[in-house]
Amino acid sequence: MMRHASVRLLRGAWLATATKSRLYSSSNTDVIIQRLEGDCEGITVFGFSRPAAKNAISKNLLKEFEAAISSVRHDRSVRVVLLRSLVPGVFCAGADLKERATMKPEEVGPFVSKARACIGDLENLPMPVIVALDGAALGGGLEMALACDLRVAADNAKMGLVETKLAIIPGAGGTQRLPRIVGTAKAKELIYTAAVLNGKEAEEIGLVNAVAPQNENGDAAYLKAVELAKKIIPNGPVGVKMAKTAITRGMEVDLTTGLSIEEACYAQVIPTKDRIEGLTAFREKRKPQYKGE
Repeated sequence: MMRHASVRLLRGAWLATATKSRLYSSSNTDVIIQRLEGDCEGITVFGFSRPAAKNAISKNLLKEFEAAISSVRHDRSVRVVLLRSLVPGVFCAGADLKERATMKPEEVGPFVSKARACIGDLENLPMPVIVALDGAALGGGLEMALACDLRVAADNAKMGLVETKLAIIPGAGGTQRLPRIVGTAKAKELIYTAAVLNGKEAEEIGLVNAVAPQNENGDAAYLKAVELAKKIIPNGPVGVKMAKTAITRGMEVDLTTGLSIEEACYAQVIPTKDRIEGLTAFREKRKPQYKGE
């Protein structure tokens, strides 16, 4: 009972912040969508809210997460997507093992494939995606975070790919994304040993971009992530999206091919109204007003 009460308090505090917002989902859902307003306009927040299961990835949570991703994919008003938890002390505990235990062996593979595809859709969103880790991100929870462009953690957050403890392996992209972020040797060490790191340790190996001392409300990472998102919003949205495409695709190929990808992405920004607005604003010594056109 106390756990649910604390979640309601956290949700209330979240919605009562100085930043105005609009909710686009019922409070009874596992994924709550919030569009920030005021000086945070352009930021859309996906908040996991499944307290009884520590945000474990169930069939319903996955379904709602897929719907949330689809809702912003082609929305030009969304400049940054921010992923967070509304459950105190945890981001996502990974797969819902209780639900998994009820699945037939032939059902497990398709479900994992669906989760892998959903996380891939998150990674392929055209706008930057930032994840705030104010609590534990284990197994599939960390795999979800690895698919985000930027990761911000509280110093007391716990994260790790712990699947080998269950005699399995990370199945939603962890074996592929972790080495690309921290290096092959370190990723092997972390996965083989099922190591769990705190926020500071994660920052030291480049697993997270920034770490913040946890506060009394338990949302230090979220607040820092919002600050980071606010630094992205003023920049040209088409330019940011093309930069994401160039970097992401370029890292998967050789340098020569990567430079060709960069050239193609640059060509996409040349005919935009935003590019002209940027030059005009510079000449007139004012802040540019970008519209994503």
